[in-house]
Amino acid sequence: MSERDVFEYALLRVVPRVERGECFNAGVLVYCRAKSFVAVRTHLDESKLRALDPEADVTGVRAALRAVEGVCAGGKAAGQAARDDAGRRFRWLIAPRSTVVQPGPVHTGLTADPEAETERLLQLLVR
Repeated sequence: MSERDVFEYALLRVVPRVERGECFNAGVLVYCRAKSFVAVRTHLDESKLRALDPEADVTGVRAALRAVEGVCAGGKAAGQAARDDAGRRFRWLIAPRSTVVQPGPVHTGLTADPEAETERLLQLLVR
C-alpha cells in the first residue's frame, strides 16, 4: 500500500439569499500539508441556483467562485495572498464569511494523491 497523508477539505456552498440560509455545494477546497498542496475545483449548477433564487446573479456567483480559484492558485491572481504558502491560503479561504459563496466545515481524511482526491470529492459531493 502506498503512503497516505492527512488532508483537509471544505465544500464551497452557494447561498443565493443569505437571509434564507438555503444552499447547495458548488466546489471543494483540498489542502495537504505534507505535500504543500492546495486546490479547488468548482461546478456551478445554474438550475439549482435558479431554483433557490430565480433572480440570482449568475455572473456574480461565477465571479465569486473564480476569485476563490485565484486565491487558491496563488501568484498574481491571489492578490494580497500571492506570497502566502498553501496552508495560509487554505486557512484564508475556509474562514467563515457571510457572502453568496461560503466555505463549509473542514473535514479530514487520508490520501496518497491529493489531486485525485480533489476530483473524487468534486464528483461525489458537488456534481
